[in-house]
Amino acid sequence: MKNRLPWSVVVLAVWLVGCQQGDAPAAAGGSASSTASSASVADSPLLPLPGKEGTVPALTQVTKVRLATTGGDVVIEVYPQAAPNAAKRFVELVTSGFYDDTPISRVVPGFVAQFGVNWRDPHKAYQNREFIDDPSLFSLERGTLAFAKAGRPNTASTQVFINYRENNRLADPAPNLSFWAFGKVVEGMDVVDQFVQVGDPSGGLDQNRLWNDGGAYLESLPVKPTMITKATVE
Repeated sequence: MKNRLPWSVVVLAVWLVGCQQGDAPAAAGGSASSTASSASVADSPLLPLPGKEGTVPALTQVTKVRLATTGGDVVIEVYPQAAPNAAKRFVELVTSGFYDDTPISRVVPGFVAQFGVNWRDPHKAYQNREFIDDPSLFSLERGTLAFAKAGRPNTASTQVFINYRENNRLADPAPNLSFWAFGKVVEGMDVVDQFVQVGDPSGGLDQNRLWNDGGAYLESLPVKPTMITKATVE
């Protein structure tokens, strides 16, 4: 789920901002023109959504990202052909240092873990740098990543959620959510399972306070969140 209410990682989108504070995570890539064969789909690192098996692109490009956290390392594979706009933004944020020293701000066991708020300059400017939604083609299986939104199309910017379970209902375009998988955890899902739950059991930490004065806010918390100490492209 984004901060417009603000999990923005998912109510269902206002939930992960409102989902980025509630039920839904609220809050250049490669070409997707080639159609995967049945064999390549079987070997694909991401599973197609039901009904999309014949139309998904082959995922031949991979960027690996490591999140060093206070709970251990998490290794993520990003697939530009799965969701070009999301993959491009995520790698851009990693390389810029955006995710360094930021909290896992929302943990809902059995649903999602969300991160992606940096209140420091110049990173804070990304809060309102929204990008165009990608098509939702791949299943939101356990361990997959997607960007949170603010309950409306084309409102993803920085917040990302990791699925604790299969959440394909979040790919449904009917409520104008249509989240899209752009990568998955390939090492350290046990670390993700142990992320500390803080703040509201459903909404996590207060996003407005995080964006406006995150350092002081975190210092005031009796229970500290898991922190991303460093994010790097490998």
